Amino acid sequence: MKLSNRLETIVGLIPKNSILADIGTDHGYIPRHVIEKKISKFVIATDISSPSLDKTREIVKNEKLDKMIDTRLGDGLSPIKEFEVDVVLIAGMGGILISEILQSAKEKLDTFGNYIFQPMVGADELRKYLVNNGFQIINDELSKEEDKIYEIILAQRGLQVFENRIDYEINPLLIEKKHPLWKEMISNKIKQKEKILDEIKDIQTEKSKTRSKELLEEIHIYSEVLNNESSPNNS
Repeated sequence: MKLSNRLETIVGLIPKNSILADIGTDHGYIPRHVIEKKISKFVIATDISSPSLDKTREIVKNEKLDKMIDTRLGDGLSPIKEFEVDVVLIAGMGGILISEILQSAKEKLDTFGNYIFQPMVGADELRKYLVNNGFQIINDELSKEEDKIYEIILAQRGLQVFENRIDYEINPLLIEKKHPLWKEMISNKIKQKEKILDEIKDIQTEKSKTRSKELLEEIHIYSEVLNNESSPNNS
């Protein structure tokens, strides 16, 4: 089965010969793929929903993958023991929910190696959590399906400082490596902020005025980045 662009990009960040924990596995597409392609030597596929996990269990049973894929029911990282895996994948959830999953398992986080996150929304909130809680963002990737661009974050335990608030929304790594989708991603973010600005323009409260000012500043910075083709740190 061919994976979607989003899942292909995620798989591309999984180290060879890894032991993977796929948190919120749902259909089990990634566990099956990384085993078939010999990317991972073992996968623990978890989900909080038993009906969702049943989809993966069916794949494991039908394709006789029970010695290479272990399915476990549970919330977040709770089904994973310390030092049991070297890659943790959490994809298809909101950035705040991913942060909450990490926070609830903070005593285990130093025992795993690489972390791959694909937030559906709130990538900036997730980056803030990571930088403020002992993670270093090693790589940022983008993937496009139809009109949507997905942000994918590769992180490890370590120390990192982002110089500007805007770096949480636009990781300078994407611009430095001239990712083919970074301009489109920033243009989309500008449109989203302009839409919010239009929605609150007639609301005359201190909170809305402050938010409008923030949005105008962010739009200005994004536009400068696009025009200068430089990172936010250099704009």
